[in-house]
Amino acid sequence: DKIEGKIVFFNRPMDATEINTFTAYSNCVDQRYAGALEASKYGALGVIVRSMNLRLDDFPHTGSMTYGDQPESARIPAAAISTNAAEMLSTSLKLNPEINFYFKQNCKQFKDVESYNVIAEIKGSEKPEEIIVVGGHLDSWDLGDGSHDDGAGCVQSMEVLNLFKKTGYKPKRTVRVVLFMNEENGLRGGNKYAEVAISNNEKHIFALESDSGGFTPRGFTFDSSQENFEKVLKWKNLFEPYLVHYFEKGFAGADIGPLKKDGLVMAGLRPDSQRYFDHHHAENDTFEHVNRRELQLGAATMASLVYLVDAYGF
Repeated sequence: DKIEGKIVFFNRPMDATEINTFTAYSNCVDQRYAGALEASKYGALGVIVRSMNLRLDDFPHTGSMTYGDQPESARIPAAAISTNAAEMLSTSLKLNPEINFYFKQNCKQFKDVESYNVIAEIKGSEKPEEIIVVGGHLDSWDLGDGSHDDGAGCVQSMEVLNLFKKTGYKPKRTVRVVLFMNEENGLRGGNKYAEVAISNNEKHIFALESDSGGFTPRGFTFDSSQENFEKVLKWKNLFEPYLVHYFEKGFAGADIGPLKKDGLVMAGLRPDSQRYFDHHHAENDTFEHVNRRELQLGAATMASLVYLVDAYGF
């Protein structure tokens, strides 16, 4: 009875007490993802969502959402507003609970079109049938140009091959860079890559993804058996002098996720996350906000781990 015929305002901020900002994001992104679906069940006319951002600024942050299996006729409009706008709206509502909110949208849903993963590799000199994948995703939200999400990951993945070529290192195993398409809209590039890999009976032993921005690297999270994780931990001291020795079990990456199977070790580069959500899915996710040195440090960190996997295997 409080919601019917009204616009619902979701204003639960990211928890600033969480050191890992990805945890803070995960704990409140349900407002954006399913807010319209849930509010519509109570007769809401639309939803306004506070952007998923720890900083107070004027950039609205977009992202994926769902209407589930609702027919189009039952779907209600939804939009994110900036954190500054959310603070102002919240204060305005406290001063005047009967305030009217003008809500007009012009967005459209276009038909799907065909797109492609981009793949390059160095064929292994001794065990070419064993494949090491490293990658990021090509697509981004159209407000900015996706420099951190995930242009940085694509550049770092390509740089792994470039570093091997520059140093003259010839990998024993095949090292393949995959720039996945359509991560933001349904993970179709990752799913298709895994589908083709399975149909071709390819043997992937390691998959590494960079999809957390081009900030200062801290280390990696690993999705693997305990036995393989114990082997990885033996390499940790090699990364310590460079302050990139965060080695923990955890989520590796969305694009490589469909490859998951017993025996495969997956890893995700973990940069410092404190500034990531200042730019995530927003108009300011642009080239000038990527620091070249930080980007290079991340690429070198990835290349180091790929080298160790190639040299010693699992």
